[in-house]
Amino acid sequence: MRVLVWRPHTVRWRLTLLYSSLFAVAGAVLLAFTYVLVANSEPSLTAGTPRVTGHAEGLPAPDAPTVASYVERRLSVLRAEQLHDLLVESVVALAVMTVVSVALGWLMAGRVLEPLRTMTARARRISADNLHERLAVPGPDDELKAMADTIDDVLARLEGAFEAQQRFVANASHELRTPLTLQQAIVDVALADPDASMDTLRAALLRSRAAGEEQERLIDALLTLARSQRGLERREFVDLTAIVRERLPTGGPRVEARLDPAPVFGDPQLIERLVVNLTDNAVRHNLPAVAGEERWVRVWTGLDPAGRAGLRIENSGPVISPEQAPGLFQPFRRLGPERVRKRDGVGLGLSIVAAVVAAHGGRVLARTRPQGGLTVEVSLPGHPVAGGGGRRTG
Repeated sequence: MRVLVWRPHTVRWRLTLLYSSLFAVAGAVLLAFTYVLVANSEPSLTAGTPRVTGHAEGLPAPDAPTVASYVERRLSVLRAEQLHDLLVESVVALAVMTVVSVALGWLMAGRVLEPLRTMTARARRISADNLHERLAVPGPDDELKAMADTIDDVLARLEGAFEAQQRFVANASHELRTPLTLQQAIVDVALADPDASMDTLRAALLRSRAAGEEQERLIDALLTLARSQRGLERREFVDLTAIVRERLPTGGPRVEARLDPAPVFGDPQLIERLVVNLTDNAVRHNLPAVAGEERWVRVWTGLDPAGRAGLRIENSGPVISPEQAPGLFQPFRRLGPERVRKRDGVGLGLSIVAAVVAAHGGRVLARTRPQGGLTVEVSLPGHPVAGGGGRRTG
């Protein structure tokens, strides 16, 4: 036979039962304590034997010990009856007050939970279309107000992340659509010419292939960015100096390198991608190859004063406003005259750098040079990060 057990499914009922139970337990303890005190306060007849002042004529005078014994028995019976009446009346009063406490507990629980109901109703109205709304619970700075303010802070962060995601998707769609449109136009032009020569078709195929390679680079960059933002799957000690030495640019601007030891605890593939993006960015966005104009890239690796591995890459280039430097780490952000004219990059280089640095628990800073160009400084942990995720290999 299945026994049905009722369990309260609302916080209001649970609080009501808690309040009532505490009242009932406290009342029972008070009743027991009072009963014990009254039961142990029974008076005794040690003050003396009652004196007989008179008796009926012809009857023997009552014996004093007999009278005292009779009085004690009567007092004992009377005390027992009084204690019984006290116990019954107290239990009835406790039962009545317990029922009253249930009603009062229900009302008080409702008053306590009213702000929660208000927050729940407002939170249910918030969706992706109105993330700008907030709970904005008024009242004193108590625990419920602190919880509402915390939820508002979370909603603000969600709104920022959602807007950034929307901008990223829109920019990615635009960047992917451009080579696709170009590729389709090349194919349409080649197909529309019935007298196209072999050289013309070959040139169209080469241009179409170049557009496809641009799409492939963009997709690879998007995958790298997503992987960096997802966090690290593994960590191991990596020789940052060796990676930088292998990836120093050649055949372009003059390179000045000072490579001191800089061990890094992180993902070797992501760190290599970070170095490649920074060196390629320093070469791509340098000064144009004009006679008489010096083009250079300076690279430094080593340990900063805090003992963390550091990488600094500085280059010559066009003048960029200092206010525009932080925006360089945003996806698809191209600033400065040289970055607007040229489209030989996908606009994700520095955003991938920022994501890789954040995944490793480091920091990255970009500063513009008054003479033109950019200085990017990266600081990465050179030892295991406390509480870091992932597994250590190597």
